[in-house]
Amino acid sequence: MQLLTAFLTVQEKIDTLQQTAHEDDNWIMHHISDKPVLTIPPVHIGGFTLDLSISMKILMLMIAAVLMIILFTYAAASNLKRKHPKGFGNFLEMMMVFVRDDVVKPSMGHGADKYLPFFFTLFFFILFVNIISLVPGMSTGTSSISVTAGLALITFFMTQVHGIKHNGFIGYFKGLIPPGVPVFVLPIMIIIEFLGLLTKPFALAIRLFANMTAGHIVIYALIGLIFMLGYAVIPVSIAFSLFIYVLEILVAVLQAYIFTMLSALFIGMAIHQDH
Repeated sequence: MQLLTAFLTVQEKIDTLQQTAHEDDNWIMHHISDKPVLTIPPVHIGGFTLDLSISMKILMLMIAAVLMIILFTYAAASNLKRKHPKGFGNFLEMMMVFVRDDVVKPSMGHGADKYLPFFFTLFFFILFVNIISLVPGMSTGTSSISVTAGLALITFFMTQVHGIKHNGFIGYFKGLIPPGVPVFVLPIMIIIEFLGLLTKPFALAIRLFANMTAGHIVIYALIGLIFMLGYAVIPVSIAFSLFIYVLEILVAVLQAYIFTMLSALFIGMAIHQDH
């Protein structure tokens, strides 16, 4: 009797989901879109309106930041008590050494050590946000173009500020033009190089946003096949969904790696224009 009741309950839920899927063609976008968590009255400053409300994706960023502070504080305290790092502290140190020796230094070249705090923060923040998104019930912070654009703008400003600081204002922008370019080609080269400055952060933002969004869309689409085609596709749908889910773990780490590597490359190119 209990099994029959449970079966009927599941059947009712499936029927409800099927009806919802047919009524709302955008149900996948509904699941991956941002949702408000805490609404705060907007603040008006002059002609600008500042919305301080917390959405689900912003909440993921806050959780990732708090987790980073807690875990790295614990790892640092743990390593100080031992002559040789062990356990979780050793794991984080191993990852930091990897970021330093295999990501930042090869991409940026000499003088990379003083920029390591920035790249450590960038790598682990993106990694934590991506990993949190794989927990059921959570949202993907980096599937918001506003978030990825914000991260890309940080890299953009770091690139310009340190490029100008190292080469001087005139020297930095002069160094963007390859030496030996004919005078009649200069107007075209100036436009191309200026567009190149803008396309670098654009590529960073779109790459991270698209990769983190695509995986979740595929998973929802595969699960949606159950409600569209019936029980017969359940084994195939679940199997492929699990495969994509495991693949998403690799993508979460890979995207943090790629974003950090390209950021180090762009900043290194701006600083060492002579190479």
